Amino acid sequence: MRTQAEKGREFRRLHERQGLLLLPNPWDAGTAKLLQSLGFEALATTSLGMSNALGRVDGDNAVSRAELLENCRVIAAATDLPVNADLENGYADDPKEAATILRDAAAVGIVGGSIEDWSGERIYDFNHAVERVQAGVEMARSLDVPFTFTARAENLIRGVRDLDDTIRRLKAFEAAGADVLYAPGLRDLASMRAVVSEIGKPLNVVMSAGDPDLTADQIAAVGVKRISVGGALSRLALAAFMKGARDMKAGSFLWMRDTMPTSDLKTVFGA
Repeated sequence: MRTQAEKGREFRRLHERQGLLLLPNPWDAGTAKLLQSLGFEALATTSLGMSNALGRVDGDNAVSRAELLENCRVIAAATDLPVNADLENGYADDPKEAATILRDAAAVGIVGGSIEDWSGERIYDFNHAVERVQAGVEMARSLDVPFTFTARAENLIRGVRDLDDTIRRLKAFEAAGADVLYAPGLRDLASMRAVVSEIGKPLNVVMSAGDPDLTADQIAAVGVKRISVGGALSRLALAAFMKGARDMKAGSFLWMRDTMPTSDLKTVFGA
């Protein structure tokens, strides 16, 4: 297994090299191992996927800080890949208090993480949002392992359809030292291109909010560096589960033909 420092250096390298980084989102140890078996180079946690696994309505602080960090620990320990964490808003409004979640995530094996500019009720005021990123950058730089800090501008998925303000925030987050910029809610190539043209740091796009007809090659061609899918793989798995369960309720077991062979699972989980 790689050391955490090696994972941290590798995660940085993946952002610095040429080409796209596909960052899928497992929600437990098993899905992390399955994704590694497919050849992905890094992983990212998902708060929605975790909420789904716990049977909770996804929302702000649907899982506790302690539960989130434990999920981070489980996923980071299950794989040899670098793991980035969805750290919500840091579970605090105060910049320095929110930034402590980066330290605690690193302590359980995580080598990258994002903090958003959403309080749970509103988008943080611009200056306060920038102060939170500055505190996150300071914390990330103080850690003993390389840690890639992502700053999120939440406007587009929180009902504020203001691309200009989103770009303004991302540029300020970049100036504050964030390593990666992220504006969930970018759906089309034109808006992705508009953001990329205004920033100088890697941009993450989450395809759970994007147009699914777009391909990775098309998205990379407009300058996007990193693609994640949030809780979409979790929702896909649950859709398959519900289809099989409905068929079973109706007396059909044809869905058995689509299950993953136990021998394949043993190969992955025993590796």
